[in-house]
Amino acid sequence: MYIERIPNRKSVPAVLLRESWREDGKTKKRTVANLTGLPEQTVEAIRAALKGEVVPAAMAIAEPEKHLEITNSRQHGHVLAVVETIKKSGLMAAIDRKPSRERDIVVAMIADRLLHGDSKLATARHCQSETAATTLGEMLDLEDLDEHECYLAMDWLIERQESIQKKLAKKHLTNGSPVLFDLSSSYFEGHACPLAKHGYSRDKRSDLPQVNYGIYCNVDGVPVGVEVLSGNENDRIAFPKAVRRVRDDFGQEDVIFIGDRGMISGKAIDEYLRNEEGAHWITALNSVSIAKLQRQGEIQLSLFDQRDLATITHPDYPGERLILCRNPLLAEERSRKREALLAATEKLLAKVKAKVDRKRKPLRGKTEIGIEVGKVVNLRKVAKHFHLDIGDGHFEYTRVQSKIDAEACLDGLYVIRSDIRPDEMSSEQVVAHYKNLELVERVFRSLKSIDIHVRPIHHHLENRVRSHIFICMLAYYVEHQMRSALAPLLFVDEEKQPADQRDSVVSPAPRSASARRKDGLRRNDQGFALSSFRDILLTLSSLTRSTVTIANHPHGHFQTVSRPTPYHQELLRHLGLTRHL
Repeated sequence: MYIERIPNRKSVPAVLLRESWREDGKTKKRTVANLTGLPEQTVEAIRAALKGEVVPAAMAIAEPEKHLEITNSRQHGHVLAVVETIKKSGLMAAIDRKPSRERDIVVAMIADRLLHGDSKLATARHCQSETAATTLGEMLDLEDLDEHECYLAMDWLIERQESIQKKLAKKHLTNGSPVLFDLSSSYFEGHACPLAKHGYSRDKRSDLPQVNYGIYCNVDGVPVGVEVLSGNENDRIAFPKAVRRVRDDFGQEDVIFIGDRGMISGKAIDEYLRNEEGAHWITALNSVSIAKLQRQGEIQLSLFDQRDLATITHPDYPGERLILCRNPLLAEERSRKREALLAATEKLLAKVKAKVDRKRKPLRGKTEIGIEVGKVVNLRKVAKHFHLDIGDGHFEYTRVQSKIDAEACLDGLYVIRSDIRPDEMSSEQVVAHYKNLELVERVFRSLKSIDIHVRPIHHHLENRVRSHIFICMLAYYVEHQMRSALAPLLFVDEEKQPADQRDSVVSPAPRSASARRKDGLRRNDQGFALSSFRDILLTLSSLTRSTVTIANHPHGHFQTVSRPTPYHQELLRHLGLTRHL
């Protein structure tokens, strides 16, 4: 840092406190403060201090322990990392290029959602000068934020959702590239919102109303949009909306839709994709369709003697190829689980039979026995594998081995269907793209439980619910940017082999040598400790910004940031924030 004088023709020279640094081989600088209004002796004292020279006695502090007092200290490092990432990633400009209080409030809600995952009232408290424990409100000039302003900013944001999503899609999607789409749900507290409906609950909370929402991602797992639906609207309603959104709003004329077997069903393909020019798909067959192919002799285990992947065509799927995949490890696991379920069920059935056969107060009546047996066989969904003989005074059970063997033939087997020509994409690449759906599942895990905490939802107005979920999606967008930058300090595999270079794309991808070294040493090659993303934010929060008050001094107070440790410096370096050290 240094002081620079800038001459002015018609006024006194400007005295600026400046900071310089090198970035990508170039020298850059920024103005930290305008010192023009300070007395000359004060400017010279600052200049001397910056050079490491002796400060003039008039400006010196004789007894710091008596005259210096820290009057306010707030957590700063994690707020700095998140807010600056929002700026560096272009998200702040995507929200609105024009600075405004509404934009700053939206940025505060996104940052606070990632940092704390709390309510809008809590966000206001985290910003207000009276209750703030972090510098979030100070950095965004929101120290007087009121929760009602948060709600108004949510209304402001939802009007810009379509524009923001178009900008994100333009940045992260290319024409002809795959788009991942999947649906999830979160439960409501209350019944006032029109979106709150009972439906299939992925949260296992069928007792509460819910809202459904689908996430659009590129092949790297970067979210570019969200679709919010009523709780009783399923995949069949969501997918046609996704097709229109991607093709019309995102402007993707040539696009590959990737979704699971429930999202992109045969009926959805025929109605929304097959006759659409430039629209292609990668999805999977359901178990009923796979069993039908097996009965027709199209699937035989001999196909997998040399490889765990085989490609066939079938008249029921015109213009498509079916990629048969068999994972031996998955087959072994499913066989083990089935045997465990059958054994556990037999143990319970034996207790029912003992009740029927006992001499004192035996269980009698076909209906009564049937009720007890039904409770047992339906508990683990294995009724189809047992032959049950129930009478008024007897009960016998045996395994139906033929059905068990027929199901065992499909263990570890799944079938991918796609209309993409083999000369455009190999079978291995098709399978790898389908398996990328796990990236969308990762988004849902982060939204629901790990970092962002989208649920439970308390908003009553439909647009507020949509805005809340959109804010959560944007928070994950920021998290994804930070995770990518911090990968060398996380337990992630940075050298994961591409699908077409692996021995098997069907089996789980093996960890690279560098990833295994990370797992063993718990440190990276530079010797820095590895952590989870949440722990990194916690570590950065130990960097504080404090207000120091000087008793009986011409300059009564100043702000200072605690000295970062080498680990702090490494984190900020990976985030591209070295100029803030």
